[in-house]
Amino acid sequence: MKFRFPVLIIDEDFRSENTSGLGIRALAEAMEGEGAEVIGATSYGDLSQFAQQQSRASAFILSIDDEEFLTPDTEQSAIANLRDFIQEIRFKNNDIPIFLYGETRTSSHIPNDILRELHGFIHMFEDTPEFVARHILREARSYTDGLAPPFFRALVDYANDGSYSWHCPGHSGGVAFLKSPVGQMFHQFFGENMLRADVCNAVEELGQLLDHTGPVAASEHNAARIFNADHCFFVTNGTSTSNKMVWHSTVASGDIVVVDRNCHKSILHAIIMTGAVPVFLTPTRNNLGLIGPIPLDEFRPENIQKKIDANPFAREAQAKHPDRKPRILTITQSTYDGVVYNVEMLKELLDGRIDTLHFDEAWLPHAAFHHFYRNMHALGRDRPRCKEAMMFATHSTHKLLAGISQASQILVKESETQKLDRHIFNEAYLMHSSTSPQYAIIASCDVAAAMMEPPGGTALVEESIAEALNFRRAMRKVDAEWGDDWWFQVWGPDEIVDDGIGVQEDWILHPDDNWHGFGNLAAGFNMLDPIKATVVTPGLSVNGEFAETGIPASIVTRYLAEHGVVVEKTGLYSFFIMFTIGITKGRWNTLLSALQQFKDDYDKNLPMWKILPEFCQAFPSYEQTGLKNLCQQIHDAYKSHDIARVTTEMYLSPMQPAMKPSDAYAMMTHREIDRVEIDELEGRATAVLLTPYPPGIPLLIPGERFNETIVQYLQFAREFNNKLPGFHTDIHGLVEENVGGTRKYYVDCVR
Repeated sequence: MKFRFPVLIIDEDFRSENTSGLGIRALAEAMEGEGAEVIGATSYGDLSQFAQQQSRASAFILSIDDEEFLTPDTEQSAIANLRDFIQEIRFKNNDIPIFLYGETRTSSHIPNDILRELHGFIHMFEDTPEFVARHILREARSYTDGLAPPFFRALVDYANDGSYSWHCPGHSGGVAFLKSPVGQMFHQFFGENMLRADVCNAVEELGQLLDHTGPVAASEHNAARIFNADHCFFVTNGTSTSNKMVWHSTVASGDIVVVDRNCHKSILHAIIMTGAVPVFLTPTRNNLGLIGPIPLDEFRPENIQKKIDANPFAREAQAKHPDRKPRILTITQSTYDGVVYNVEMLKELLDGRIDTLHFDEAWLPHAAFHHFYRNMHALGRDRPRCKEAMMFATHSTHKLLAGISQASQILVKESETQKLDRHIFNEAYLMHSSTSPQYAIIASCDVAAAMMEPPGGTALVEESIAEALNFRRAMRKVDAEWGDDWWFQVWGPDEIVDDGIGVQEDWILHPDDNWHGFGNLAAGFNMLDPIKATVVTPGLSVNGEFAETGIPASIVTRYLAEHGVVVEKTGLYSFFIMFTIGITKGRWNTLLSALQQFKDDYDKNLPMWKILPEFCQAFPSYEQTGLKNLCQQIHDAYKSHDIARVTTEMYLSPMQPAMKPSDAYAMMTHREIDRVEIDELEGRATAVLLTPYPPGIPLLIPGERFNETIVQYLQFAREFNNKLPGFHTDIHGLVEENVGGTRKYYVDCVR
């Protein structure tokens, strides 16, 4: 397999017929004769654009004999350009070879800070082009040969080996697909390399994911080093599984666990599977429906103890084992809307009070690579270990880094007194791992970690922050130009820096800030990750006040989807986008342009058939309705039910446990349940997770009772879904049945 990494030459004489041009083209031809690809450019141009080529090139060759070097004045300017260019390259890549060449100038003309970044200085015509070409290509190949991390390197070597496969999978390196017309289509779409690399765990030279040996072990060790952890374990079926592995390695039936109330449902599944007794910490929320942080006071041991005392099942568990601490704390770091916690403050409060601290950092794996996030993520360089508590961080490598779907990892930081028993941990790992892992996912975990090695990873994160702030600045510029007319807002601090990325302090949530709507927060405890951007649509304030007119986000995101822009999450009057390391200027400018188009179509009240034809094919009753009119219909429905208040209060309302979650789930599996209509739910205990979308956060877990506010919300959802099909509120756990031509809604409750 040949990877394409050309040598990039920058020389203004590259296409000239003078001596310099003839010489550099002779060198280029000699390198091509050695099998290399060469690309010639005639000026540095935009520094950042050329610096992007560091990810595609195997070496740079830069001329210092161009016209700007001819006089003392222009020479200084040329040196400055050269320095800027090299610094831009080194900001992202410490290792790519950089050569200077010239006919008259030597290293004596070049300052030391530039010389130390070079791999060589070439004097034209002193050696043959062929000799110089081999010298350059030796360095270039040494560089590219060292790029691949351990597992990916082994997988490439295996796929290139040409061995006949007698093991699973049955397509045998893609051969089976070639025997069928539709298989041919599949083979052509995914390609030879992916299918040759799709192998089973019988291939000894690739190592073994299940017992962490060979190249897999080397890659996990490499990733642990890069992420500042003592151990790293790759997971090929998502962070939902990573979370369950952590829990099953630490939690047993009857253990008290302390959990973020707005955690991912995989944590709630882990509670059910382990038979644990949960005590919940309740995050703040604002009336836009955005999830804020758990207040610092909630984490204080005395307040956790009060929650244990108030929960009959936790109280009973503690009475049986009064010497046991809560077994694990799991919090969502960051929240779904981008709020993160100061981990050092949590360690100071809870080290020695809870056995294991688990940070579900599915949405935060990038934070370890930039000082912007210092202390606001689990495992950082040069930060103290806990004295007693083991620390786990689980990462969705596929969400914010460059892993492919389901790529995840578990990171472990041991305490001063507690070491990880890898054998015990691996029992839990095996419980949730397939014996046929997808090797492309393992390779993407390996490569995603290697990509974050500083300085490259630091540069990638800084670019993400910079693009996010550029988007926010562009949205504010549009708003200013519209004046008193309406426009979309981006949720965040009132003031942001005019240029660059600023500092962490710019994004700290202060107790006296009005913009976040989370009330009196502890100083220095939380910040908003600027790469998580929530776009707020008109109609609802952060204080929960409805305007006379409004534009619900569900219509905006449907409009965007039909115009090729798909967002991450949609709320009542907000939608969420992320500036990952893969986001480009073109993408966010396309989003901004699409929002401008929406505004124009809304102001003209164009009919739905014209602007959302695909939607109207599915729901023809809206064809003649104007966009502005439809927005107002949905807005009036929200306003009449005061739905912002209801959705906020239902998540903040106290939940009453009727039984352990595992016991309620057991009753469901034994069919000891009643299917109860919405109007009869108050006081009944659910047997299932009840999860409204948006925001996709479980509202009730098995064994908890319905209260009046939750029933009120479900009644609204029933009425809204019947009145405005196509914009329905999706609630997992709500059963829809057609009874005599009428749609009815039920929830399975324990008897």
